[in-house]
Amino acid sequence: MTAEIRGARPPQLSSRQRSAMAKRLTGLASAMAQAATAEMEERHPWFTALDADNRSWVAVIARTGIDGFVTWFGDPNSSAQGLDIFGHAPRALARHITLHQTVELVRTTIEVVEQKLQELLPRGDRPIAQAAILNYSREVAFAAAEVYARAAETRGAWDARLEALVVDAVVRGETDETVLSRASTLGWASAQSVCVAVGSAPAADNPRLGEELRQRLGTEIDVLLGVQGDRLVVVLGGEQIGEPEGSIRIVDRILDAFGPGPVVVGPTVEHLVDTIGSVRAAMSGLRAAVAWPEAPRPVLADDLLPERALAGDGHARRALARDVFQPLQQAGGGLLETLVCFLDQGSAIEGASRLLFVHPNTVRYRLKRIHEVTGFNPSDARDAYVLRLALTLGRLIGS
Repeated sequence: MTAEIRGARPPQLSSRQRSAMAKRLTGLASAMAQAATAEMEERHPWFTALDADNRSWVAVIARTGIDGFVTWFGDPNSSAQGLDIFGHAPRALARHITLHQTVELVRTTIEVVEQKLQELLPRGDRPIAQAAILNYSREVAFAAAEVYARAAETRGAWDARLEALVVDAVVRGETDETVLSRASTLGWASAQSVCVAVGSAPAADNPRLGEELRQRLGTEIDVLLGVQGDRLVVVLGGEQIGEPEGSIRIVDRILDAFGPGPVVVGPTVEHLVDTIGSVRAAMSGLRAAVAWPEAPRPVLADDLLPERALAGDGHARRALARDVFQPLQQAGGGLLETLVCFLDQGSAIEGASRLLFVHPNTVRYRLKRIHEVTGFNPSDARDAYVLRLALTLGRLIGS
């Protein structure tokens, strides 16, 4: 804890007057320090709750401040003008005493010093000492604020580095107990429903980006983010993520945090340790998104399965064969044959019915069943493209 008193000057007095008055103040320093410590114990219950070591450091700070006032008053031009009041206390003390509590201690000490000056100094010295202690206390308050501001900056920088390490481990699939502990330190509490969103990093560096996103999403959504080269990786967790279209809705609320270009949302997984699956899909989707420039923003990685498969993503190829082709093959009822014929006939129901020797309504019923089984509508151009590729991959993998 370091801060300096600077810029304040005691009232203008002759050297002889100042020297004489400083001697009288020196004789009162010990009594004022003891009275300040006693008043802290009586007035602030949290002070007595501190351990003996921290209480003694607070007493040291109070005595140092009083001695600093006396020295500063006696010779404002000496090196003691820059007396380091908080430098005697260990940095760990800032973790046990909040800024609000520090302000209370400073206020209590100043009030006790003012009272003792009025009681113990000669009547003629009191107005001068009163003006001096008010001036000096203002600088002490500024010094205390500077201590906690520096501590906050240090904690913020450390949290940012720790968060970057956690996100890097998640991206590399190394989410072990150590990473979970670090994530918990950063406030991660979600035990279910986690997804990853990936997009280009913003052009301007914003050290408060994580804090801004957490404030925007509220306490119900956990957020971890990291910039990796030209990519911004955001890990999101919470019950809302697991709702239908929940991940898209949440990412849409923070879309402006990303730079220009596509933003891809990986599939929802159950826990942070399983996030590698969401990361892999989102990264693959981001690389393949250039093949579908009309894609919505944000877009699910599963909606980019054809582009990912053509780009060489084995997981996407197997997903199309497993989740689209195989269910059609197992469903029977002529669904697979109807789909092939319907696509070959340019999505014409009449043409497919003639080739299959069935009524057009039978084709319509089978197309509805295909939609129910696969989740893709053969009459939609984009879904038809997905189905066509799934047929090809299913046959290749099956063979």
